[in-house]
Amino acid sequence: MTIFQNPSQDVIADYLKSAKNIAVVGLSKRENSPAYGVSKVMQEAGYTIIPVNPRLAGEKVLGETAYARLQDIPVHVDIVDVFRRSEFLPDVAKDFIETDADVFWAQLGLESQEAADILQAAGRDKIVMNKCIKIEYQNL
Repeated sequence: MTIFQNPSQDVIADYLKSAKNIAVVGLSKRENSPAYGVSKVMQEAGYTIIPVNPRLAGEKVLGETAYARLQDIPVHVDIVDVFRRSEFLPDVAKDFIETDADVFWAQLGLESQEAADILQAAGRDKIVMNKCIKIEYQNL
């Protein structure tokens, strides 16, 4: 497998421009958490945020119903934005490939070659890691 590299800024911009639904893995109700702040900004920008957190399944976060797993989301997901420590990225990648979601996105500070290998082996090559979706959106 090749060493993971992010796509170009143009490709990342295209991902954001074509997306509508963003599933946020690790989103909680803690308003001071990075996941909450970033999700709120993206929601205010017009994206539909779909919280993914097994402890909050069925509850509302940012006005949206939370799901236990990516596989439980009943609508198409354009971007899966992951706010879980890097060592959990391979597990999220395995869940991701069981869905029809388009882009696997790991937040700033998060990266996993193993997760990239899992995704690429499954033919899923729309991967962004170690980048903040909010910052990338604001750079558009």
